[in-house]
Amino acid sequence: MPRSLLWRTFLLIAALIVASVAAWFQIFRVSEREPRAAQTAQTIASVVNLTRAALVNASAENRRELLAELSDLEGIRVYPAEAEDRVVPPPDRPFFRLVEERLRRELGPGTRLAIERDGVPGLWVSFAIAGDQYWVAMPRERLERREALQWLWWAGAALALALAGAYLIVAHVGRPLRSLADAAREIGRGRRPAPLAESGPDEVRALARAFNHMSSDLARLDEDRALILAGISHDLRTPLARLRLGVEMSGGDAQLKAGMAADIEDMDRIIGQFLDFARLDGGEPPQPVDVAAIAAEVARHYRETGHGLESELAPTPPLALRPVPIRRVITNLLDNAFRYGGGAVTLATGRDASGVFVAVMDRGPGIPQAEIERLKQPFTRLESARSGVAGSGLGLAIVDRIVRAHGGRFDLGPRAGGGLVARVTLPVPG
Repeated sequence: MPRSLLWRTFLLIAALIVASVAAWFQIFRVSEREPRAAQTAQTIASVVNLTRAALVNASAENRRELLAELSDLEGIRVYPAEAEDRVVPPPDRPFFRLVEERLRRELGPGTRLAIERDGVPGLWVSFAIAGDQYWVAMPRERLERREALQWLWWAGAALALALAGAYLIVAHVGRPLRSLADAAREIGRGRRPAPLAESGPDEVRALARAFNHMSSDLARLDEDRALILAGISHDLRTPLARLRLGVEMSGGDAQLKAGMAADIEDMDRIIGQFLDFARLDGGEPPQPVDVAAIAAEVARHYRETGHGLESELAPTPPLALRPVPIRRVITNLLDNAFRYGGGAVTLATGRDASGVFVAVMDRGPGIPQAEIERLKQPFTRLESARSGVAGSGLGLAIVDRIVRAHGGRFDLGPRAGGGLVARVTLPVPG
C-alpha cells in the first residue's frame, strides 16, 4: 500500500468504481443474455427454414444456381451431412446452451449446432430434407455480436473518466493537507509560515483556521520568551558590570581576584548564550553569504587568541543566509570542541551532494550514539564524559536551532581514530 493519503484514497475509490462497473457489466450480461439468445436462435431458424424451403421448391436445374446465389449474396452454403463429419460443438456457455435449446425447439430435437466442420470454421446447423441430413453453413457473425466489444470500449472510456475525476477530487482534498504539512515543517525549522487559506470543505476550513491560530500563538509565545530573556539578561548584566568593576578596584589576594573575575566572565558568557538562544535571526535579513569566508575569518580570530586550530577550507558557493547566526554556529562548534576536544581541533568547509557543509572535528572522548539527539536539546550536558567544565548547555541547542531555521541539518558523529565530528549541512537551491 502507498503511504500517502492521496494515493490510498484514490486506490480505494478506484477499487469501488471498478467493482461497480464490473457488477453493472455482469448485470447487463445476465439480463440481456436470454433475449439475445432468443433473437439469435430465431434468426438462425429463419435462415435454415428459408434455405430448406427454397431447395425443396426449386427445380432440379435451378438448385445449383440457387446455392451459388445464396453463397455469394448471403454467405450461406449447403453441404450434405456425412457420418464421418468431424464437428466442433460450441463452447459450453449459458448463451450457446440457450441458442441450441431454442433451435431444437424450432427445427426439431435432432438439430445439431457446431462452430467448425472438418476444419472449416463457421456457424453450422443441421437440417433434414426427405430424410436426408444437410448442413447449413453461415458466417459466425450471425451468432457472435460485435457490438458487445464496442460496448466494452465505451465502458472502458467511462471507467477512465471516472478514475480521472476521482483523482482530481482526491487531489483537491489532499492539496490543503499538503499545504498544512509544509507549514508544519516550516514551524519545525523555527520559521513562521504564511497563514493557510481558510477555504474548501468545513472540516478543512476548520483545520486551517485552528492551525493559523496555533501558528500565531506559537509566534507570540516565542516573541514573549525572547523579550523576557532579553530583559532578564539585561538586568543581570548591570550588577555583573558593577561586580567586575568592584573586583578590579578592590585590594586583596590577586589569585582570588582572578578567580572572581573568571566567574563573572562565565556568568556573562552564559547570559550571552541565553540571548543567542532567544534571538536567532541576528536582527538582519538573509543575504548572499560565503560560508568558507566566514569560517576563514573565525579561524583567524581563534589563531590570534592562541588556539591551535587546523583548517581545511574548500570554496563554497554563496547562499542566502543570515551572516551573524552562521558565524555564531561556527563559533559555538569551535568553543565546544576546544572546551571538550583535547586541543586538537580541525575546521573544514566544502560542498558535496547534500549541500554546503561546515565540519568541526576534535579528538575528545566523543558522544555516545544514544545521547546525540538529547544533547541538541536546551540545558542538557553529558556530565559523564565532559564534567568539570562550566556551561549552560545551550551551545549545541543554539546551533541546531539556527541550522533548522536555515533549512539545514546538524549531525554529530564519531571521528575516525577517535573524537567527534560536528557537521552542519546547508541546502543549495536548485
